[in-house]
Amino acid sequence: MADDPKPENEENPKKSGKKGLLIGVLGAALLGGAGFYATYSGMILAPKGDSEYAGDSASGGDGYGKGEDGYGVASDLPDIYFIEMEPLVISLGESASAKFLRFSGQLDVDPAYAAEIELVMPRITDALNTYLRAVSEEELAKPSSFDRLRAQMLRRIQVVTGQGKVHDLLITEFILG
Repeated sequence: MADDPKPENEENPKKSGKKGLLIGVLGAALLGGAGFYATYSGMILAPKGDSEYAGDSASGGDGYGKGEDGYGVASDLPDIYFIEMEPLVISLGESASAKFLRFSGQLDVDPAYAAEIELVMPRITDALNTYLRAVSEEELAKPSSFDRLRAQMLRRIQVVTGQGKVHDLLITEFILG
């Protein structure tokens, strides 16, 4: 009876794969940590030497676009000028669930044309008022149509003022009520 064959599963008991799993998890954590450190410290994916963040301590910067006092250097900003628009209140009609739209914004303009744009501000207000009255309430309420509405309003402003004078329309208030 000593020659009786044993069942296969009793001869070689299965080893658990916990050791391999532990090595795999530790290796992944080590590689992930090394990748994070390399990216965070700037060893890889660092800004180029001629970027806005590059600088040397001889010029008074810290290499990250800041001066000795820790604040950004204002001379690097382009010439910008904003003109605040008067708030518009547009009636949406009796059948609309929201009865009005309150809109206000600012125009990012070329400083050389600021006075000229101030003069035509009533025409800009008229163009926006006319456009916003024509847009359906459903379009005004959809968050996905916000960029299209901004582009359409900016286009109408540029038609009134002329190309190259108004760079952008910044919407500061857009309330349906």
